[in-house]
Amino acid sequence: MHDPVTLLCLPCAGASATMYLRWRRTLPAWVHVLPVELPGRGGRLAEDFCQDFDSLAAQLCDEQAPHLQGKYALFGHSMGALLAYGIARRLQAQGKPLPLALLLSGSPAPSQRDAERFACKDDDAGLIEDLRRQGGTPEEVFDSPELLRITLDVLGADYRICESFRHTTPAALPMPLHVLAGRQDPITAERIGAWQEEGQGTFTLDWFDGNHFFVRHQEAEVLHTVQRRLAQSLRAGAADAADTNDSAHVAA
Repeated sequence: MHDPVTLLCLPCAGASATMYLRWRRTLPAWVHVLPVELPGRGGRLAEDFCQDFDSLAAQLCDEQAPHLQGKYALFGHSMGALLAYGIARRLQAQGKPLPLALLLSGSPAPSQRDAERFACKDDDAGLIEDLRRQGGTPEEVFDSPELLRITLDVLGADYRICESFRHTTPAALPMPLHVLAGRQDPITAERIGAWQEEGQGTFTLDWFDGNHFFVRHQEAEVLHTVQRRLAQSLRAGAADAADTNDSAHVAA
């Protein structure tokens, strides 16, 4: 039996926290799944969208402060992975408790962001074409003008958030980085593997059959991996704590 750990889950662009609700029924009881809702969607539909990556990371750090302590980890898919990284970086800069691990899914490393990724996606036609290309949107969304309008508004705002991200080279993150990727995702292996450069400890890379939305299509396998990597990080954290205690006793 493992110690309980809170897993804060950040959604991909165009999505809401509901993409993670099923995880609560599947992951074991020691993993407390906490879907993080972003402004302008889901239960926060009436709120204005955030327009800047750093501002959104700061807002999420403030809002989730009660959960960003003790044993916790961050999971994010696509834009969510970038937000998880941004939150960890902000916490690191402020000297606050850091996550047990980062689980980063379906995203190139921060140093490998494509500057042209969001070109010609500032109108409905460009956004719809992108949704079709990625293949993760249910057909009923395209058939409903109301649902499509909401989806396009959220996606457009999220793309502006991603476009505003600027990579720097601060100190390496000291927690394990567990990366998940789809074999048929257009993001190249080199751009995925560059996540390793952001950390100084354990790095793992797990591949799944599927495109950018492998996290949905291979959900059972993804959740098995999430559980395994969290357990691995808990064991590593316990071992580090034991080593620290042993060193303290020797010094005394």
